[in-house]
Amino acid sequence: MSIEIKTNTVAPIRQTFSHIRRRFGDKPASRYQEASYDVAATINFHYRPQWQPDKLLNDVTRTCLVMRDWYAVSDPRQYYYGTYVQTRARMQETTEHEYAFCEKRDLLGRLSDEQRARILRALVPLRHAELGANTNNSGIAADGCATTVVQMHIYTAMDRLGIAQYLSRIGLLLDGGGTAALEQGKRLWLDDPVWQGLRRYVEDSFVVKDWFELTLAQNLVSDGLLFPLMYQKFDETLSAEGAGDVGMLTEFMRQWYAESSRWVDAMVKTVAAESESNRLQIEAWVEYWLARALEAQAPLAEISAGGAAFASVHQDFLARLNKLGLNIQ
Repeated sequence: MSIEIKTNTVAPIRQTFSHIRRRFGDKPASRYQEASYDVAATINFHYRPQWQPDKLLNDVTRTCLVMRDWYAVSDPRQYYYGTYVQTRARMQETTEHEYAFCEKRDLLGRLSDEQRARILRALVPLRHAELGANTNNSGIAADGCATTVVQMHIYTAMDRLGIAQYLSRIGLLLDGGGTAALEQGKRLWLDDPVWQGLRRYVEDSFVVKDWFELTLAQNLVSDGLLFPLMYQKFDETLSAEGAGDVGMLTEFMRQWYAESSRWVDAMVKTVAAESESNRLQIEAWVEYWLARALEAQAPLAEISAGGAAFASVHQDFLARLNKLGLNIQ
């Protein structure tokens, strides 16, 4: 008796979901495409919100900019929930190791009193600005109109909460586990003249109604100056003064900013290239918020990396804007 084993191949009737097939064709789709495109509801709503009856959920008129298809804005990192969580988990594992190493060996204990006071004044109050960034990006995620746009902002909102927590831990390490440094950081944020410009910038951003203007004010302009100044230039200054161990505690911020800048640049470049009116409006918004950010952050430069370093950051930022197709002088 002989047994013959045969294999049969079953061809799938469709390669992907219907909404993905309509956009990309009947071919295998990536996980990012399946989780991100044409997910936001646009029809069959129950009723308009009573607090804003002229708008619908995922309403494209919440910004004055016009796109034929907001899904043209995509994430170059290809983050959907699964890949985002996995990436941040790896980053957090590395960061936790660095904080534990610093705490175990009491590396901040080797700082001079002047260096400790300088770090406390320049870094710890930033946790309040990060909470503002969390609030702004959460609001943008609520008002945005395409999943590819919304998810980038809500992931960023969660990232900013994490950065605020890391800054709080720096304050705890400076105080040997006590909360005095955090309390002093709050007083600095509320009362120190050095911080009032940035505080006003953050609080004024809370009432910006156009979500795209808000993402420019927060994620492009403010972050585009503040992160290079406080986490790159200031770190270089501390290293030159023999306080390079602090860089272990801010490495997450540098890695995050380099990664986050990619989606911000891609979004701005895509929307600005859509039409001349979009580009002109974006340029007007950037010019307004850039002037305010420069004024707000100049005092912070003086207590951290210095005015020359801030001028260098400004020039680098202008070069970045030019690469995005924006004519900003």
